[in-house]
Amino acid sequence: MSTRKKSLYTGKAKRAAQILFYKRHAKPGVKGWELRKALGNDYPKVLEVLDDYLKPLDMEVKTVFEEEKTPQKPTVEQLDKARFFVVLRDVASKDKLMGWRIDDLAGLAITISYIISKKGQANRKDVEKLLGEKMPGWKVGLNIDRYIRHGYLTQDEGGQLFLDWRTQAEVDQKKLIELLLSAEKQEAGALEPLQEEQTEPSSEQD
Repeated sequence: MSTRKKSLYTGKAKRAAQILFYKRHAKPGVKGWELRKALGNDYPKVLEVLDDYLKPLDMEVKTVFEEEKTPQKPTVEQLDKARFFVVLRDVASKDKLMGWRIDDLAGLAITISYIISKKGQANRKDVEKLLGEKMPGWKVGLNIDRYIRHGYLTQDEGGQLFLDWRTQAEVDQKKLIELLLSAEKQEAGALEPLQEEQTEPSSEQD
């Protein structure tokens, strides 16, 4: 890349950072078409440059395709409809900044996976019942409200819970489900020997 071109992209990257960090809507993030309007047709390249600048700060530019599954090679039209965020790259850093306990994060993982299993929405009472099996009852409502407040969940007037922008931006939903399924298999495998011992007939003679 020539010095002139590098200087051009650096200037555009600064402009992109200003746009992404400045919250202009009720919902964080910026649509691709907005970035195209502000930065030009080469805005995907500008975001790549910005992402490189953000790495030392342990941050990254995240692309969320809200209306469809994440395509391997997104088209210009798909990028224009996508939403772009700046998020923390390291999950441990997020946890430290939020000051959450491990059981709070586990509750969030369970809630997200449950909503995914229910095709994107679940009744709050059902979620509360599920979390009540994993944590003290007094924490359940407080934690769900916290997940909503931090943008991981949203709730409608009918008490239905949905995944919100932060889950879409920060959580690898496919990987989360794979990890939970793996943990369930390991737990089931550990219980099998115990079940065999309980059902094994006694060898003692009368």
